Amino acid sequence: MARESFDKEIQFLRLLVLTSGAYSRQQFAERLGISVHTFDKTIKRLKDIIYTMSNELPAHQEKELTQMLRYSYYDSSDPMLLFLFRAKSLKESESMRLSLILTAIQEQALTAAELIDVCNEQLPADFPLPDEKTIRSDLKYLEEVGVICKEPGGRPFRYRIHNEIVTSLTDEELTDLYDFVDVMANTQVPSVQGYLLRDNLKKARKQAEPAAELFLYKYPFYSRILDEAHLYTLFRAIRHRRKLSFLYFSPKSGKRYTSQNTNPLFEKESSGKQELVLPLKVIYDHQYGRWYLLGNSNRLGITKYRVEGLTQIEEKESVSEDQFARKCAELEEKIQFSWLLDTGRPVKIKVRFYHPEGGEPNFIKHRVQQQGQWGTITEENEESFVFEIIVNGTMEIRPWLRSFGSSCEVLEPAYLRREFIAEWKEIQSYYESIRENL
Repeated sequence: MARESFDKEIQFLRLLVLTSGAYSRQQFAERLGISVHTFDKTIKRLKDIIYTMSNELPAHQEKELTQMLRYSYYDSSDPMLLFLFRAKSLKESESMRLSLILTAIQEQALTAAELIDVCNEQLPADFPLPDEKTIRSDLKYLEEVGVICKEPGGRPFRYRIHNEIVTSLTDEELTDLYDFVDVMANTQVPSVQGYLLRDNLKKARKQAEPAAELFLYKYPFYSRILDEAHLYTLFRAIRHRRKLSFLYFSPKSGKRYTSQNTNPLFEKESSGKQELVLPLKVIYDHQYGRWYLLGNSNRLGITKYRVEGLTQIEEKESVSEDQFARKCAELEEKIQFSWLLDTGRPVKIKVRFYHPEGGEPNFIKHRVQQQGQWGTITEENEESFVFEIIVNGTMEIRPWLRSFGSSCEVLEPAYLRREFIAEWKEIQSYYESIRENL
């Protein structure tokens, strides 16, 4: 799948899941920044992918895609959006060639020359025949990702399937491993690699003995699985100290995507911004399930981007280790007191937390100590304790303070206390004017 096409389908599916079919075709197309014709083509493309990747399909194919995503999510432990990751990995010719290589070495170890002969004999007539360089590149890739390994001995090297992790386990051990991966894939981030590993373990279990699904976990931020499509591109760029070029759509933007203009006669202005950034760090916000990229721009200095707004990502030139280290040090200084990634002015926050009724266990104090980062408890009595922390700005810590409800009283700064009072008064007003004779 082409890079531009995959960007579009990521944004398309995210909006489809979040709106649950509430938009008409015209509204959906306007929100994304594409034409209705492109909307229809994308729907057809997604249905074709699902039909190719899913065994259940003929019945689902009849439904609207929005309904299919909705029902498949709640009826199955398999994340429906994962089909896009399975479909986009390789070109058709690469997929066919790698499948032949893996099938050929299932029974016996083979050399690169023997695998060239296998491909020449079994590839369809309309597929290009691979040369030795291509086959060796494929073998290197499969070895790096842990799918195959070299047999002991000298040249010419013989390659075999590296599946001891499955074949060496008993059925009970395989089930325990599957259950562990299932839990971790649904509770840890990033999750996509865990889901793909779980798929492979599920196939191995079926070969041994079909087993019922004992657990049904749900990824807490379903549409955020799509953001992971960009993570490994970002990680690779950070590891190799390379700049990234991308078109960015901020959360405040009215559109979430704009198709690439290939015809200059119909060129239109994009609502996204073209950025060139040296990526430095990726941060995950557990509260809202959002991924952020922090980087350095020659024009703006330290910059922050929501990963869901990144499209058309391309790697550019690399920078020196010294320059990368300087920019990282500058970033760490900026976010030293960030509750998450705020780079605003440091402010001291003082809060009184009230102990819960009923004595032990004191879950309020336990939660503050566990989640309060570098803050400290400065005084305590039988009824309450005072918590102090210095953070960059108050915006990011507000939801955490609100989540304690009446067990939390903001003492300082005074302006934050006034803002909390106003918020709680507003909430109270929602419940005041209920007529008794309704």
